Amino acid sequence: MPTRAEAFDDLVVDTAQRFRRVPGRRWTSVEFAVEDVPPSDPARWEDAVPPARLWPAQGPMPARIVVYRRPIESIVRGGDRVELVHEVMVEQVALLPGVDPDEVDPDRR
Repeated sequence: MPTRAEAFDDLVVDTAQRFRRVPGRRWTSVEFAVEDVPPSDPARWEDAVPPARLWPAQGPMPARIVVYRRPIESIVRGGDRVELVHEVMVEQVALLPGVDPDEVDPDRR
């Protein structure tokens, strides 16, 4: 039986795989990671603890999206964790090329 953290990791991996299946997209080389919480307090421009953060590619380093498990779990108490993780990841992926989230996942709503 997987732990909650392992189940969350699997959810992020499964969601990331959906993005990789779309050929020719600009986000196929994005790395995804999961951490329990952000390493610092929210930035000045963030209203609350973020559910995820994006680091753009720099030199040989690919872009990276880190999804934070505990903030997401605190948002979805009794809700649909799968749906929220998917939505958060779609929004982060869309930020990379600066496209509408519907281009990343036209069936999201």
